[in-house]
Amino acid sequence: FLYLQSPIITASDCEGAGEMFRVTTLPAEVEKLPKTKEGSIDYSKDFFGKPAYLTVSGQLSGETYACALGDIYTFGPTFRAENSQTSRHLAEFWMIEPEMAFADLESVMENAEAYVKFVVKHALETCGEDLAFFNQMYDKTLLGRLNDLVEKPFAKVSYSEAVELLREEIAKDKSKWQYPDVKFGTDLSTEHERWLAEKKFQAPTFVYNYPRGIKAFYMRDNDDGKTVAATDLLVPGIGELVGGSQREERLDVLIDKLKEFGLSPEDYWWYLDLRRYGSTPHAGYGLGFERLVCYVTATENIRDAIAYPRYPGNAEF
Repeated sequence: FLYLQSPIITASDCEGAGEMFRVTTLPAEVEKLPKTKEGSIDYSKDFFGKPAYLTVSGQLSGETYACALGDIYTFGPTFRAENSQTSRHLAEFWMIEPEMAFADLESVMENAEAYVKFVVKHALETCGEDLAFFNQMYDKTLLGRLNDLVEKPFAKVSYSEAVELLREEIAKDKSKWQYPDVKFGTDLSTEHERWLAEKKFQAPTFVYNYPRGIKAFYMRDNDDGKTVAATDLLVPGIGELVGGSQREERLDVLIDKLKEFGLSPEDYWWYLDLRRYGSTPHAGYGLGFERLVCYVTATENIRDAIAYPRYPGNAEF
């Protein structure tokens, strides 16, 4: 894998969710903002000549690298303007994002499992004294859990099967669940993810083939017309640690999906060109570094896993 850098300032919304921090040099005074004839803000007068944002992912840039150079990865800061005060979300965090040419969804799961096992094994071998302290002071099950992760295979379950397992469990006592309504198309919450990893399979668990309506535009449509070749790795104590997919390499399908998701194909001309002149099946994933730190050290709140946490209402230091 080649280690490469992706831009922090971007004009593309990789996730299609719209929760991005805007980068602008336009005046802060409302009355001084340049306006179009229609009365909206004229971003052609802004620094980049169009709206620009802090990146939510280096993935789209990573795909251009991978299509030229083969297997690559990026590791850099990413930003989400998501108004979330949970113990597992930050507004600024670091992501490791491998992108692999000539790869499919199975390649993503194989590589992610091997990578997580390698990192945890390295931590056990080189930071044993620290982990023993965490095991004694914070979580008596930590060392056992980490050793199991290294030695045992990860579980795999399709999204459809996971939903059925959850429905069966929730039906036993709905009052125990904050979000008891689960059906095909539900975006699984942390309590659902943790039940699958901690109670049902008692191991890190890949959930794969998610409904296309709850995943990003670039994920490859499966033949059933309902799901995409996407996977999340769920780990005990954290929930989602890795999110990945096979990318949509078919030009006509990708153009249709951009329009379906309310995105302009013109804005993604360079991304479409990766398919327009010949392409290859390729795939990749993102791993949130601070979540991995939380998992390995038994840290409950992700704000304690980074030196200068950024979250809604807080940008100290």
